[in-house]
Amino acid sequence: MQFKISTLFFYIFKWFVITIVIGVCIGTASAGFLISLDWVTNYRENHLWLIAMLPIGGLLIGLLYHYYGKNVVAGNHLLLDTIHEPKAIIPFKMAPFVYLGTMVTHLLGGSAGREGTALQMAGAIADQFSKPFRLTNEERQILIIAAIAAGFGSVFGTPLAGAVFGLEVILVRKFRYNTIFPAFVAAFFADYITRAWNAPHTHYVVSLVPEISPTTLFYSIIAGIAFGLCAILFTQSLHCLTSFVANTISFPPLRPFLGGILIAAVVLGFGTTKYIGLGIPIIESAFHQELPLYDFLLKLLFTVVTLSVGFKGGEVTPLFFIGATLGNALALVLPLPIGLLSGMGFVAVFAGATKTPIACFLMAIELFGTDSAVYAAIACIVAYLVSGKGSIYQK
Repeated sequence: MQFKISTLFFYIFKWFVITIVIGVCIGTASAGFLISLDWVTNYRENHLWLIAMLPIGGLLIGLLYHYYGKNVVAGNHLLLDTIHEPKAIIPFKMAPFVYLGTMVTHLLGGSAGREGTALQMAGAIADQFSKPFRLTNEERQILIIAAIAAGFGSVFGTPLAGAVFGLEVILVRKFRYNTIFPAFVAAFFADYITRAWNAPHTHYVVSLVPEISPTTLFYSIIAGIAFGLCAILFTQSLHCLTSFVANTISFPPLRPFLGGILIAAVVLGFGTTKYIGLGIPIIESAFHQELPLYDFLLKLLFTVVTLSVGFKGGEVTPLFFIGATLGNALALVLPLPIGLLSGMGFVAVFAGATKTPIACFLMAIELFGTDSAVYAAIACIVAYLVSGKGSIYQK
C-alpha cells in the first residue's frame, strides 16, 4: 500500500510540474494568438481592399508549407497520429507556421476558425519538453492530450470543456484514464494564464429558457436531428472538396491561390464580410435577433472552400456560427426561444462534426450557464447520433 501511495504521489507531482510548465507556455501562446487575431480582424474590416490580396496570401502560405513545412502540413492529424503512434518529436516550426498561416487567412478574408491553430501550437510547444523531461512514448501521448486540452480550453475560455475534449477526441480508438489528471490541470492552468494576459473571450447569453416538458423535449430532439444533418453536410463537404482539390490541382501552392481568387471574388461580389473570418458579431446576433435563413449555409460554403484549398485556421468557430445561425432559422418553425435554439445549435453542430458530445455539453454550461443544460445535452447527443461516424478529425 505504501508503495502504491508513493507511486501515486510521484505521478501527481511529476505531471503537476509538467502541466504547469506547458500551461504557462500554451496559455501565453493562446493569449498572444487571440490578441493578434482580434487585431487583424479589426484591421481587415477597416481596410476591405485587403480581401483582393487573398490569392497572393494563399500562394505564399502554400509555398511556405510546400517547401519548408511538408512534415507539419498534416496539422491536427499529426497530433492525433502522435497520440496513437508516437514517432519523432513534433517539429516546433509547426507553431509559427500555423500561426502565420492563420493570421494571413484572417487578415485577407478567408473563412476559418482558431481552434486548429491553437491545438497545433499547443502540441508543437508541449512536445518540445519530451526530451528535457525524459518522457517515454506513452508519457508523450499523455503530454499531447494535455496540450490539446490546454489549447482548446484556453482559446475558448472553457477549461472544463477543453479538458474533456482532449480526452474525448481520442475515444474513437482508446481511452486512457491516466490522462485525466494532466488534461484537467493543463486546461485549467492554460486558461488561467490566458485570462491573466487579458486576452479577449466572447460571452454569449441565453436569456430565456422554458420549463422542461414533453413538448419542449420533443422540439429539442427535432432540433438535434437538424443539427446532426448539418454536421454531416459540413463534414462530408469538407472531406469531398479537399479530396477533389488535391486530385485536381497537383501543385499544392496553387490550391489556395486559385481558391483565394474564388473567395475574394464572391466576397467582393456579395458586398459583405459577414461570412468570412470568425464571424463573431453574427454569432452574437443569432442569440437575440432574427437573421436570414441562408446565413448558416453560406458560412458553411465559405468555410469548406477556405479550408479545403489549404488556408489555415480551424473548423470550430465556423461550426459555432453555422450551428447558431441554423438554430436561429429553426426558431421560425420550432416554438422554442431564439436564443436557446441558437445556443443549442452552437454546441450541437460542433458535437456532431467532432464526435465530442460530452465536451460540447460542458462547453454549453460554461458559456450559457446551467439553465439550458438539459436542452444542450439533448441537442448534442441527438446530433452526435444522427451524424454517424464521420468526423472532421478523420482523414
